[in-house]
Amino acid sequence: MVINDPGCKDVSFPDLTESLAYAVPLPAETETETPALAPVPEKVTVAVEEKPVEEKPVEKAIYSAPATVTSALDPHTKLYSHINGSAAQLLDRLAVAELCKGWPVYRDASEWANYRDLFTEDGTVWTTWSGPRHVDDFISISKAGKESGVFIMHRECGTLAELSPVSPNRAIGKMKATITHRFTFPESQFDVDCDCRFIFFAERNPLSGGWKARYVKLFYEKDKVVPVDGRTAPVFEREELERYPQGYCYLGAAQARLGYEIDVCLPTPFNGELYERMYGEMEKWLDGKDVDLFWEGK
Repeated sequence: MVINDPGCKDVSFPDLTESLAYAVPLPAETETETPALAPVPEKVTVAVEEKPVEEKPVEKAIYSAPATVTSALDPHTKLYSHINGSAAQLLDRLAVAELCKGWPVYRDASEWANYRDLFTEDGTVWTTWSGPRHVDDFISISKAGKESGVFIMHRECGTLAELSPVSPNRAIGKMKATITHRFTFPESQFDVDCDCRFIFFAERNPLSGGWKARYVKLFYEKDKVVPVDGRTAPVFEREELERYPQGYCYLGAAQARLGYEIDVCLPTPFNGELYERMYGEMEKWLDGKDVDLFWEGK
């Protein structure tokens, strides 16, 4: 059969005779005379005019995917109590994990009294759209956002805790979650989903024995745009995305369209300096030392 397709360049048929050398012979009692093979068609070549391909320079953007998305290096330099242990350790880690889960359960449902009860008196939180805020201020702007139509939800994906080996009143809670922010623009309605890790710098009140969050800061790991109707997606220009770090560039760009000033100094796997610094502060907290989470930026 000859293929006559102007879209093809060189159409050739392989030499089938060479493959016969690998045929397995039939058993002796069933051997039959092999019929003569049909002649193999000669090579058919279809001439096609080739057009030169215009080469465009490749520009490196802040949000372009790197060759290795996540590092294989362990960011922790020490091992802390994170599984098993004594009954008291198990209960402490359970209490810290319970504390972490209060964020998606209470904030998403506007249970503000329960949400506030997760934090110390001087509790501070960081988000892309708020920057560092005292928890009371964060609750106020969260209420204002909801009243104006801002719709942010959180899916908890797994939570563990680590206990300090030197201070019985310090712990770190790690909650994997997905932030899902619904946007409604004239051209489309869509979600931006951002996979992240909430880090709770937790401390226990030595008098009451209860655990509270002193600081909450996140690793932002990757985000994507999800059209609500499965078809209509917004267009984000390259220049718009380049203003924000890879890890939350779509979330930052969409939130900026709502008028928010985006914090661009939050840790992501693609910013080694801030990523390592965050782990350093986590270990300092567990080692009973002072921490500094107020970095340059917003």
